[in-house]
Amino acid sequence: SYINVYAIRRRNLTSKVLGLAALYYPLFEEQLDRFDMPLELKHLAVVESALNPSAKSPMGATGLWQFMYTTGKIYNLEVNSFVDERRDPYESTIAACQYMEYLYGRYKDWNLVLAAYNSGPGNVNKAIRRSGGKRTYWEIRRYLPRETRGYVPAFIAVNYIMNHAADHNVYPIEPPIKYPEVDTLQVCRRTTFDQISKFTSVSLEDLEMLNPSIKRNIIPKSEKCLTVYLPVEAAGLFLVNQDELYNFNPSEPQAADGYIVEDLIETHVVRSGDVLGKIAERYGVGVSSIREWNNIRGNNI
Repeated sequence: SYINVYAIRRRNLTSKVLGLAALYYPLFEEQLDRFDMPLELKHLAVVESALNPSAKSPMGATGLWQFMYTTGKIYNLEVNSFVDERRDPYESTIAACQYMEYLYGRYKDWNLVLAAYNSGPGNVNKAIRRSGGKRTYWEIRRYLPRETRGYVPAFIAVNYIMNHAADHNVYPIEPPIKYPEVDTLQVCRRTTFDQISKFTSVSLEDLEMLNPSIKRNIIPKSEKCLTVYLPVEAAGLFLVNQDELYNFNPSEPQAADGYIVEDLIETHVVRSGDVLGKIAERYGVGVSSIREWNNIRGNNI
């Protein structure tokens, strides 16, 4: 039934995933090999996120490997107002390998590792106790949460379809860029995607696709430099033009309708009970300024 999901019912998604594999699988294989783990575990990210680094579950799990906030913190994935490393392909893959290595140390069975990755070690331990101490996935399967009962079969189906898609007339949709065409830079100074785009000719859409961990399209100034992913040629242009790039402000204040248009620094999502005074106090700005920036008359939002 899971093979039918990927080969028939969701074949368009499978075609997209087959294409994205050219971008992400070499990275996954490199880290799995480094940790001496089965390379087939690369397919787990398909089950988790369909290779979408911006994927977010209703429970809040995020990224290619669907880390919850607390689990991500345990494995040193930084989450703040500007960056969410759960969405960083490289950092999150290392964290996923570390987590699976820890789980294998506990269970010595890769199917149980998958079950624990999905539902947590607590549910697997509970299922082991209820089964009378059985130590394989198939023996404890009926004691696991319903979703986890289908998790390993889904993983097996993805393993099959990613290797035999052509037998079902499913073919990859080529991604805009592949793994060998991507380079990395360490950026420590405040920079925006607009600045990078101007000096490298990489579109904002491609910058966002390659750097899903960077929020608001702003790289903040930081002692811990951030990894920025660029096409190989663009990385060279960045380095050649970096002095001009850092000093260039694409949002230089310009007069527009009598107001000065300035670089957007902060945004606020309005919630029930918010009033302008409360918002102004929180961000240390004037109520009149908020009215001007958002074209609001009076005090009603």
